[in-house]
Amino acid sequence: MSQIENIRQHLKVLRMPTAVQVVEDLLATALRDTWTVENFLAELLQQEMEGRCQRRIERLQKAAHLPTEKTLASFDQGRLPLRLRRLLPQLCTGEFVDRSENLLVFGLPGRGKTHFAAAVGHELVQLGRSVLFTPTYRLVDSLLRSKRDLLLEQELRRLDRFEVLILDDIGYVQQSRDEMEVLFTLLAERYERRSIVITSNLVFSQWDQIFKDPMTTAAAIDRIVHHSIIVEFGKEISSHRADQAAQRLQEYT
Repeated sequence: MSQIENIRQHLKVLRMPTAVQVVEDLLATALRDTWTVENFLAELLQQEMEGRCQRRIERLQKAAHLPTEKTLASFDQGRLPLRLRRLLPQLCTGEFVDRSENLLVFGLPGRGKTHFAAAVGHELVQLGRSVLFTPTYRLVDSLLRSKRDLLLEQELRRLDRFEVLILDDIGYVQQSRDEMEVLFTLLAERYERRSIVITSNLVFSQWDQIFKDPMTTAAAIDRIVHHSIIVEFGKEISSHRADQAAQRLQEYT
């Protein structure tokens, strides 16, 4: 076995896959350019660290289940009022996650709430944050099945691994009392510990449609609003679905 093959074997044992791939070419460059041993090792370790970071981001992207097309690059920020255009880059830094704050995005259908939340999620993943995007009804169904199987605590622990939980369209489907209870349990578990991003067509005064009981509604709102950033997609933002339909109509006329 040659010396370079021996080095590769050691790197494999040390679980340094990027270093395994680049060590031969990097060594040739180091010899050609007369690098010091320190410079060679520093560059080898730097490339390994960059490779690990990229692989971690790829794993986080896969686990996040974010809509692949709803990124910051594809989001039409020109449709946003100035206050939201200024807020969006701040949200993408992830500072609100460090503070365990929530992000609440309200507005009429078709205004871009889901795209806004997903775009922030994509940017957080690129920063190495663990994110999970899910329609609220789907997550509630999963929690309810876990409760029936006496596995609710286990499911809550699994969800707790995500720094940011994006609940899309909360209140879109009316909840039964059992579904309301598991949703409230989730919100209470993450309170002041983990961040939640919520999109909703319902303003707070309509959340009794979600939680049924007035006291539970008030308690849920209190936990969500405390330490939160509220974004409102008002009437000044047109429906992008309506805009696209009008554009298609013009193309055919």
